[in-house]
Amino acid sequence: MIRIGQGFDVHRVEAGDGMTLGGLWVPCAHRVVAHSDGDIVLHAIMDAMLGALALGDIGQLFPDTDASFQGADSAELTREVRRLCLAKGYSVSNLDVTILCEVPKIGPIRETMRQCIADVLETVVDQISVKATTTEQLGFIGRGEGIAVMVSVLMRAH
Repeated sequence: MIRIGQGFDVHRVEAGDGMTLGGLWVPCAHRVVAHSDGDIVLHAIMDAMLGALALGDIGQLFPDTDASFQGADSAELTREVRRLCLAKGYSVSNLDVTILCEVPKIGPIRETMRQCIADVLETVVDQISVKATTTEQLGFIGRGEGIAVMVSVLMRAH
């Protein structure tokens, strides 16, 4: 049996010294504004996995109203979501990530990010796709005010 999920996340960015994307620290002139570490890629991945199995969303599991999640490591939260999915008898078959941003440039870090995501999910890198696009300088993303991520996941029963 297979289950399909989708995830989406968007965050504001501001001047800073870098951001974590897909478990990878990316030095750049911006940072993600968030309650946790702001790893928008892992946030969307978690929501896709949870959605595939009708387990709610990360706001329910890790609410930003809970001070214990202030600055939380999204890789650890993703490992917890993976454990929940495994307990339901499912694991990631494949994952497709699309990052919408003007900065940072994803091409030079794509393969390292794929491996980081695979490591967090304890799967093989061939099951992880990372793509990026800009918005051609349109809207809040194009103005460099934010970043968004869309994820599709196929979960398989084991």
